[in-house]
Amino acid sequence: MENFELKNIILQIQPDAIFVLTDKNTHRFCLPLLENNLQNVDYKEIIIAAGDENKNIKTLTEIWQFLSENCATRKSLFVNVGGGMISDIGGFAAATFKRGMRFVNVSTTLLAAVDAAYGGKTGINFNGLKNEIGAFAKPEKTLINVDFFKTLDTKNLLSGFAEMLKHSLLSGYALLNETLNFDLEKFDLTELDFLLQKNILFKQSIINQDFTENSERKILNFGHTFAHAFEAFFAKENPVLHGYAVAWGMVCELYLSFVKYNFPKDILLQINYLIKTFYGKPNFSCKNYEILYNIMLHDKKNAAQTINFVLLTQVGQPKIDQQATKEEIWECFDFLREN
Repeated sequence: MENFELKNIILQIQPDAIFVLTDKNTHRFCLPLLENNLQNVDYKEIIIAAGDENKNIKTLTEIWQFLSENCATRKSLFVNVGGGMISDIGGFAAATFKRGMRFVNVSTTLLAAVDAAYGGKTGINFNGLKNEIGAFAKPEKTLINVDFFKTLDTKNLLSGFAEMLKHSLLSGYALLNETLNFDLEKFDLTELDFLLQKNILFKQSIINQDFTENSERKILNFGHTFAHAFEAFFAKENPVLHGYAVAWGMVCELYLSFVKYNFPKDILLQINYLIKTFYGKPNFSCKNYEILYNIMLHDKKNAAQTINFVLLTQVGQPKIDQQATKEEIWECFDFLREN
C-alpha cells in the first residue's frame, strides 16, 4: 500500500488548485485526521449528503457546478475523502470535468480500501440501477490508513470484509484459510492491515492484466450479479450495505457453482454458515423472485439479455461469463433463504 502522506503527493503534483470531496460523515469524523497533511494547504471543500442513494446525477451536477464556479482546471487536484460512494462519484466527477482532472482517493472505510478506491472504476447510480453510468479512470494514488476504520461500526467493517472473503475464494486456499481464521468478533486492526495488504496485491495483479474488464478482471464480479439485484430491490425501503449484498450474492453463486460444476459442498456450507452468522439473511419471499430476476436482466455485465455470472469450479478456479436458467436462479434464492 502507498505510504500515507497526502502532503507529499500534493508537493509532487504541484496542482494549480485543490478540491477535497467529503460527505457529511467524513467531513465530521475523517477530515480532522488529515489535519497534518492539509496544514498550510489552500483547498476548497465540497460536502455532499452521505449514503449511496445520493450517488446520483443530481449530486454529480452539484460537484461539477462547484468546480466550474471555483475555476477548477485540468491541472487541479481532486481529493476524495470517504468510502466507496465518495470514490465512485468523486472519481467520475474528476474523470469527466474538462475531460479529466487528476484525483487521489483517501479510503476511510474498509470497503473502499479493499474494493472501490482501487481499480479505477468510477460512476453513479441511474434509473434505480447500481453504477449504471460511469468510466474507467485511474487515481493518481490511493491512500489507506487503518486508523480511519476506528470510526466504523461493526456493520461497515463486515461490509468491507465480505469483499476480502470474495478475493480469498478467487485467490486460492492459502488466502481463504487465512481469511476464515480472522476473528470477526474481535476485528483486530493490526491483523486486518496485513490481510488487507494481501487482498489489495491480489486485486492489483488482476487489474494490471485487464484494466478495462474485457476478460480476466471479470472474475472480480463474483457474487455481484445477485448482489446488485439485492441492492436495487432493497434500495427504496430498507437499503442494505454493499458488502452484505455481496455476501448473500456469493452464497447464491457458490450454490450455483455447486449445482453446475460440483464446487466442494463443504466449502459452500462453511461459507454459508459464516455469512448466515454474521450477515444474516435478506428479507424477501418467493413472491419477490420475479422482481429480482427482472432486475438481474438489466445488470451491466450482461450481453444480449443473457445474465452472466462468475462461478467457481474450485477455490481459486473461477469461470467468467457463465449462464443459468431462470429455474436455477430461483433455486439459488431458495437456498439462500432456507439454509
